[in-house]
Amino acid sequence: MRPDGKRVKNADPMYTIVPYIMVKRYDAMNMITVDIPVEPMQAYRVKAREKGHAISFLALVIAAYSRTVAEFPLLNRFIVNKRIYDRNEYNVSMVVLKPGEENGTMSKMVFDPGSDVFTVQKIIDEYVSNNRQAGDNNSTDRLITLLLSMPGLISLVVGVLKWMDKHGWMPRKVIDASPFHTSLVVSNLASIRTNHIYHHIYDFGTCSVFIAMGNMREVPRRIKGEIVHQRCLPLGVVMDERICSGSYFAQAFQRLKTYLEKPELLETPYVPAQPKE
Repeated sequence: MRPDGKRVKNADPMYTIVPYIMVKRYDAMNMITVDIPVEPMQAYRVKAREKGHAISFLALVIAAYSRTVAEFPLLNRFIVNKRIYDRNEYNVSMVVLKPGEENGTMSKMVFDPGSDVFTVQKIIDEYVSNNRQAGDNNSTDRLITLLLSMPGLISLVVGVLKWMDKHGWMPRKVIDASPFHTSLVVSNLASIRTNHIYHHIYDFGTCSVFIAMGNMREVPRRIKGEIVHQRCLPLGVVMDERICSGSYFAQAFQRLKTYLEKPELLETPYVPAQPKE
């Protein structure tokens, strides 16, 4: 029994056998670009600012994906040692650059998948503020510093950690400190004026989806019979195709686009539909 997930024993036979065929996470990577129209998001941000809320594009993307996970929970699954797991919590890892430094620090935020956009923005603001402080102040930094303090043993220690993770024996404290044991990794490359990329999903850890936001761009679209260039925020998405079907991913990301085209839907917490009696 892993501390971060519960094994799925009733999965479709096809998805039960696929991890034996595609053993590594990088064997199973599917990639797609999702272009999100900027105008609805920008208009929403202006209205929110008038009401006293400073909402970032990053918060909108994370809130929309989080809400999508609440509706499409298989997105929060992961594969370890050829086994499928439902994750016990929903978290997002992200790199934060420290002032005056080229490199940043990476740890993770914990969310309720049904959180409203205001709660998501608050968590992001606190996360960024805490991680921009000088020094090795978060648990990830401290773990890395500890490993690097043992140069003669680091390969052995990392090898042991990988073996423990494979067999579900990784200590909870290490999982909590590891940014690689996460539901989603998001990278805001637009903040450093860089185009979106398709970032690999790490074979170490449990990350099944990586989203990289890039510079805004003009995308040709046919609207009412005419070709227009629509300003869009591109998301480079990399997925572990073993966690769910292609059609499931397609429906989920269509829902993601719906939320970003109508951000006001993210202002209230998600409430699951009640089964009909």
